[in-house]
Amino acid sequence: MDTIAVVLAGGVGTRLYPASSRERPKQFLALDGERSLLARTVERVEPLADATYVLTRPEYADLVPDHAPDAEVLVEPAGRDTGPALVYAAHRVREEAGECVLLNLPSDHRVGDGFADPAERALRAARETGKLVTLGVEPDRPATGYGYIKPGTDRGDYFDVAGFFEKPDADAAERYVYDGFLWNAGVFAWTPEALLGEARRSDLAPLVESLDAGQPERGFRLVEPVSVDYAILEGCSNAAVVPADVEWDDLGAWDALARVGDPDAAGNVVAGNALTLDAEDCVIATDEGSHVSVVGVEGLTVAAYDGRVLVVPTEDAQRVREVVARLEDGGE
Repeated sequence: MDTIAVVLAGGVGTRLYPASSRERPKQFLALDGERSLLARTVERVEPLADATYVLTRPEYADLVPDHAPDAEVLVEPAGRDTGPALVYAAHRVREEAGECVLLNLPSDHRVGDGFADPAERALRAARETGKLVTLGVEPDRPATGYGYIKPGTDRGDYFDVAGFFEKPDADAAERYVYDGFLWNAGVFAWTPEALLGEARRSDLAPLVESLDAGQPERGFRLVEPVSVDYAILEGCSNAAVVPADVEWDDLGAWDALARVGDPDAAGNVVAGNALTLDAEDCVIATDEGSHVSVVGVEGLTVAAYDGRVLVVPTEDAQRVREVVARLEDGGE
């Protein structure tokens, strides 16, 4: 049974404005290195997979070959979050590759050494048991920006899932880490049959029926945007989790650069062209044509791209999506 990697690359990345935009989303950027996040993700899974598909929106399809020249490009009819996207991918890949097991993962995560071992265990569990398997990263802090998974019965290579928990407040995050919960990394392994079988018993059933009828566009019109966790995993009894003790971060917002970047003696992380003077614990990011100077400040993120500048306390980095929403509503 072949292993097929499905890399999700259809997001917009609004929390990384102004670097990330609808025209140039974050998966095509090199935020913490010379290669784009998408290119690094595809490189990470190549040793594990017999083939790799990159799933993206129509408007980004022409960008993919520059970052993943050896991958197949799979274009979803519209952006509807990870639930419809992964159901669509499972159906399409099954049509093209036949019987297989899928390793599904986002294109915008930073992952350290050691990913291959838990990924292979997840693939083996999915192949041998027919379960929907997720990787659960062992937390190194009580993060409030991630979902959590409670492991249940130990089955050897994997644990049954005792519960999925949405992004918690600070107190709940402390309890989750103390109780041995795992971060939900959004990395999944399953056979197409296993996922589609569960999808038929969910609110995504109209999409599966439309895909069976060869009408994917109709199917996407019939379903609302929804994550695969909420649409399928949280309600099924067939979920499993494989713990992963790896360095991992979701590069979803500017505060992630503070965690993964290389700080100077004052704690500043600079990606681009910048001068810091009596500044501490700042994140400064620019494109090649911009230069930023920060003086006498602490704990700020300053990002300058394409003539647009963002200034925000790094601890409020999640609020950047509000900026994008205001701008898209006609704000100046």
